[in-house]
Amino acid sequence: MPSTAETLIARIRELQDELEQEIARRREDFRYNLRHGRVEFEEEARRRQREFRVRLSTFLRQTRPMVVLTAPVIYAMIVPFALLDLFVTIYQAVCFPVYGIPKVRRGDHIRIDRHHLAYLNGLQKLNCVYCGYANGLIAYVREIAGRTEAYWCPIKHAARVEGRHGHYAGFVDYGDAEGFEPGLQAARERVTERRERG
Repeated sequence: MPSTAETLIARIRELQDELEQEIARRREDFRYNLRHGRVEFEEEARRRQREFRVRLSTFLRQTRPMVVLTAPVIYAMIVPFALLDLFVTIYQAVCFPVYGIPKVRRGDHIRIDRHHLAYLNGLQKLNCVYCGYANGLIAYVREIAGRTEAYWCPIKHAARVEGRHGHYAGFVDYGDAEGFEPGLQAARERVTERRERG
């Protein structure tokens, strides 16, 4: 009989599937398809989107000066992001094969596709490319870190933690000394079994 936690995890997965179905339905509403990972809009939908584009000059005139002044700070983050991307990619390439953990696919997390939207001007498209990369990178890093934690230290924290990764629910309860070794073994099997299934 599944535990309460396992039942809740199964329900969360069902809700995620429902969300994906709703997103697919909305895709039909906005008249685009994904073919081989590439966005294709119907021509009428693209024409309609262009009607809503705000010209770059208008966009810049409407932007508060303090927002413009903070832009270099935001864009300077590309350096640490790129370094993080490089080092984490090297880390998993070197360590994950040793542990038997399947590598995280970057492309499953980093999506750069919003620049295809005809209602965005050039600067908005650049911003969307940057945000898609930065947020996708964080998701990529989080999954690598989550798999590492599941392999080495699958223990829940004593206090509530916001934004837990998907492996956290299967961790051993804080303070469960008796359950630690069996829980560690179970977590390692879960995080490494993906290779056998994939």
